[in-house]
Amino acid sequence: MERLFTKNDDEFICINCGAKVKKLGYTSRDHCPKCLCSLHIDINPGDRQNECRGLMVPYSCQPSSKKGYVITYKCQKCGKFHNNKVANDDDINVVFSVMNGTYKQK
Repeated sequence: MERLFTKNDDEFICINCGAKVKKLGYTSRDHCPKCLCSLHIDINPGDRQNECRGLMVPYSCQPSSKKGYVITYKCQKCGKFHNNKVANDDDINVVFSVMNGTYKQK
């Protein structure tokens, strides 16, 4: 049976805003806490096997009774959508701007 989650909590530089993104520490980091953007690099969480490599931008954000808030991303290259929960260190003002439709990509 193949694992569907691979812990991958590496630091990276955000290709959208240039921020140095540190390890999250409690699970895999997959988006920038400053601008919330991500890369379309996973097929299954943490595997880094997706060849698309497009920029994933926040499309919407909704509260979840089980996960706090969940961000829906849309890939600017291939158009696919992906959901991910908000991390503890995400900029809450940016999260709320996604929720109320005023988010502006940097």
